[in-house]
Amino acid sequence: MLRGLFVTGTDTGVGKTVVSAALLHRYQARVPLQYWKPIQTGAVLDDDTTEVRRLAGATGARIHEPGVRFPDPVSPHLAAKLAGQTIELGPLMAHTGDYPDTERWIVEGAGGVSVPINASEMMTDLMTALGLPVVVVTRSALGTINHTLLTLECLRARSLAVAGVVMVGKVNRYNRSAIEDYGRIAVLAEMPTLVPLSPSALATWVERELDPNAELWEWLQ
Repeated sequence: MLRGLFVTGTDTGVGKTVVSAALLHRYQARVPLQYWKPIQTGAVLDDDTTEVRRLAGATGARIHEPGVRFPDPVSPHLAAKLAGQTIELGPLMAHTGDYPDTERWIVEGAGGVSVPINASEMMTDLMTALGLPVVVVTRSALGTINHTLLTLECLRARSLAVAGVVMVGKVNRYNRSAIEDYGRIAVLAEMPTLVPLSPSALATWVERELDPNAELWEWLQ
């Protein structure tokens, strides 16, 4: 069983990759961290593993490369079908290998929690197989309350532990308050759109803003 955090989102393109890199920045000095993207679609135009390596300044030893990679930027089940393949959880889980108990993982999902990965299994089935607590990345804009609360409800229905929420976009204290109150969850940070999105800009923001009370540390110890 792995130990660490699973980074999911309320939508595709919401900011999971940047938040994953931010988590590496935040905690890689305190505990050995591996980043892993088990399923990558649209890999020709948008390689999240490469982006995390760039943003986090992660060495090869901190990036876990194995997994399934598909060129088409569509849902995992469709990307696999278009490539003449099927994503199976067993072989995917085998990629985690045999790592010491000291290792911790930042695992990034593809799309949202209910994205299908094959004919009968969803992203939540991968989360359940891994058994990691979940960090939910969500937008700060209008509509985020509904999307975030639905995501939290889905995760809890599968008995998955939720470690916290990171909001991305312009700060909106009303939406943050609603998510925390109705979702019964802590918002760990509100990440602005960083322009330019550089390793130094991300590191500066992490130092000032990400998980200031180290609420995630209990999940990483």
